[in-house]
Amino acid sequence: QLQLVESGGGLVQSGGSLRLSCAGSGFTLDDYAIGWFRQAPGKGREGVSCISGDGTTYYADSVKGRFTISRDYTKNSVYLQMNSLKAEDTAVYYCVGPVMCADWYYERDYWGQGTQVTVSS
Repeated sequence: QLQLVESGGGLVQSGGSLRLSCAGSGFTLDDYAIGWFRQAPGKGREGVSCISGDGTTYYADSVKGRFTISRDYTKNSVYLQMNSLKAEDTAVYYCVGPVMCADWYYERDYWGQGTQVTVSS
């Protein structure tokens, strides 16, 4: 089964940037659609961005134009570049796969530890 490890979270001021990393181990991550989801305190989990196996990218309306998802095939990793961060982006961010990007559908019940992003206003 796919096991992914997130990193790169932290505390940043509003308007700042962070880059989250998602590393796969023991399998070729390129073969799968990988999604970033987040969960803010007191809220449900929501899809943020997704990249399909053919490289098609998807974004939630709330992050379009600010976040960019990408793959690094040489490092077997997926990244989420987050710019112009807002206080409402504060959440624990998870990378998971495989995901049906068009539907933000992730059928497994496995969520890793995630990485905390805190944006101060």
